[in-house]
Amino acid sequence: MQPVNEAVETEVEVSQNREMTAADRCDVCGAQAYIRVTLATGELMFCSHHGNEKRAQLEPIAVNWQDETQKLLAR
Repeated sequence: MQPVNEAVETEVEVSQNREMTAADRCDVCGAQAYIRVTLATGELMFCSHHGNEKRAQLEPIAVNWQDETQKLLAR
């Protein structure tokens, strides 16, 4: 059995490595999420609009900030 802190670190690493898909939804409005914020207590997902709106508040406490908004401009 892994110690608690190792299990949390492993879970964060797996989450950080997963590419976001159309199934990932914004926790605020339900639109497709392009930003995943990993906090010590869990994850939040945001569309580009809400991610940018919350960035100043969340970035200082985020363990990881995964931003895939470049997908919005890809063709």
